[in-house]
Amino acid sequence: MNAALPSTSEQHTDSDILLTTLNARYMHSAFGLRYLLANLGELQSRCRLLEFTIEQTALNIAEQLLNHQPKIIGFSVYIWNVAQTGEIVRLIKLISPDTMIILGGPEVSHAPDLPAFAEAADYVIVGPGEKQFRELCQQLLDGQAPECRYLEGEALPLEQIQLPYAFYNDEDIRHRLIYVEASRGCPFKCEFCLSALDKTASPFPLDKFLAEMDALWQRGVRNFKFIDRTFNLKVSTSVAILEFFLARMSDDLYLHFEVIPDNLPEALKVVLQRFPANSLQFEIGVQTFDPQIQSLISRKQNNDRSKENIRWLRQNTGAHLHTDLIFGLPGDTLENFADSFNQLLALEPQEIQLGILKRLRGAPINRHEKDYDLRYNPEPPYNILSTRDISFTTLQRVGRFARYWDMIGNSGRFRNSLPLILTDNAFEQFMQLSDALYQLSGSTWKISLKRLFELMFVIMTERFGLDEALAAQALLEDYHRTGSKGQPDFQQLPKINRSKRTGIANKRQRQHA
Repeated sequence: MNAALPSTSEQHTDSDILLTTLNARYMHSAFGLRYLLANLGELQSRCRLLEFTIEQTALNIAEQLLNHQPKIIGFSVYIWNVAQTGEIVRLIKLISPDTMIILGGPEVSHAPDLPAFAEAADYVIVGPGEKQFRELCQQLLDGQAPECRYLEGEALPLEQIQLPYAFYNDEDIRHRLIYVEASRGCPFKCEFCLSALDKTASPFPLDKFLAEMDALWQRGVRNFKFIDRTFNLKVSTSVAILEFFLARMSDDLYLHFEVIPDNLPEALKVVLQRFPANSLQFEIGVQTFDPQIQSLISRKQNNDRSKENIRWLRQNTGAHLHTDLIFGLPGDTLENFADSFNQLLALEPQEIQLGILKRLRGAPINRHEKDYDLRYNPEPPYNILSTRDISFTTLQRVGRFARYWDMIGNSGRFRNSLPLILTDNAFEQFMQLSDALYQLSGSTWKISLKRLFELMFVIMTERFGLDEALAAQALLEDYHRTGSKGQPDFQQLPKINRSKRTGIANKRQRQHA
């Protein structure tokens, strides 16, 4: 098996089969396509994998693909690239109608709920593609085109699947995230997630998996991003994998795992405490602490145990905790979401990612659309626009809150100054900050760091009434810690009458009530 895939910048050569997708960023890698390539059997030598990003133009991508004069192009379609993929498919079928287009991925796996451009493709593989893509390519190359355009993928036993890790090339190892998985599937049925459609979780053979991890480690991989939906589901396997990496621990080794928050037995705690600081990251999906919403969306979560475990991880390990909340779930309100945020913030995770509910094709949560008047953006990423209990205006405010929280709360840049504001009801106080920041800046993007600190000074002193010297001292300490050159100029900022500013802010609050 050839481990050195050619990059997109190398000289073009003809290939019968192209596997391609548009990643959200260059640093991401197409894990699913590497599985397809690894399982092509004798067709592997006739296939080439090309990765692009969503910033590249459809016309240029179409040109690069067609330069290889392929007979077949397989596209992996996700929520982040569906719009651009549609443009490329239409262009290719217009320029080279004989080129066979095969689509796969979550965005095209739930007929009849399909994007419009799926009609332009020749075939769509629904679900797992390791077997079906190889068989379909062989049929097409042999001139035996199937009549049915929609082919149901077959989930093979994991021991029969060829693993894809040799298809990370040296450029990937130097510049891209290396995704790995020790298992597939999820036994839980949280309705907002496509994993709710899985029957259960199944592990890859552990010895074979660890041998592949060792090969990656030997090649220089030091950042492993596990995509298992529930890494800590079977604790004995989790411990074995962690012990494997502990035996290879170095200053630059970094492991990312997605874990369920209410399953942290003693055996796992013991091994986690042995990892040095900043070598582990846990993505912890809390989503909501509201028991009624949890029940409505079929989410089984012991909230008390979850909070206890998050607190234990924060106090007893050096792991970075990336926690998630979702706003806009059926039955959710601004007050419920604020309560979940305040409870989670009190546990002091390093990050709280605030997500807005998105409509995933095929997700069971779509059954609630009528009862809860769930109205989604018809364009990707299909974010919720309003619900029975949440107005469009409120969703816009929380969307800005989420962006500013990333800039101010999650960034860790405001360790001294932010606590001066978040003294009581943290959600309400940061919402006031968010509203004021948007009023002053008119944007949630492209705010320079120096400008952000200057705006924070205005809001802290004029909206929250903090002493100017106290606010300036805290902000300057935070700014200097970022390592940025120069410093904000608080003295030259325009003075705005505090009572007038407060009156404007209060008026905006009444408008959003």
